[in-house]
Amino acid sequence: MYLYSIWVRLWHFVNALLIIILIISGMSMQFTGSDTPSLTGGFARAVRWHNATAMVLIFSYLGFVAGNIITGNGKYYRISKKDINPGMGRQMKYFIHGMFKNENQPFPVTLENKFYPLQKVIHVLIMYFALPLLIISGSVLMIPDMTIIRIFGPGMFMVMDIIHIILGLLISLFLIIHIYLCTIGPKPTSLFRGIITGFYGGDE
Repeated sequence: MYLYSIWVRLWHFVNALLIIILIISGMSMQFTGSDTPSLTGGFARAVRWHNATAMVLIFSYLGFVAGNIITGNGKYYRISKKDINPGMGRQMKYFIHGMFKNENQPFPVTLENKFYPLQKVIHVLIMYFALPLLIISGSVLMIPDMTIIRIFGPGMFMVMDIIHIILGLLISLFLIIHIYLCTIGPKPTSLFRGIITGFYGGDE
């Protein structure tokens, strides 16, 4: 089943690479001093890497939103009432013990439903709430003399910093969970192969 179009696959790889660079450079900025070596070669270089990658991420995200609007991919992010209840409950039940008993996936992947309910809700929260807030808070930190700082004072800078760090941690956790969940397809390598070839479930 051909499920992942070429633009979705390209965006997916670019976005994953950008997030990984942001995680590494962000951690280097948080846990190293101005004269301390880091994975990115020092604090100043980590800042440059982080800011440059963030700018690319903004354009990548705008491409993602535009792609969802122009193509039919946006339909996969529309949440219905049945996704919330009973969808999420059934999916959680499956993840907690159903899949360990070799039960069938309650929401098999189809051309109409690429995401199961819990996955859809989490993706919407990450892509349409967390990531935009991460970009906004990061922009404020990148340009501290923005109007919002002049209006609300230095305290707003601290608030944006806290929000940015929390969202960064959440997205890092999402990445780890995302990679793990990719191993529970029809075969451990099916979803990884699918995002490379476009075919879900190892179909050719």
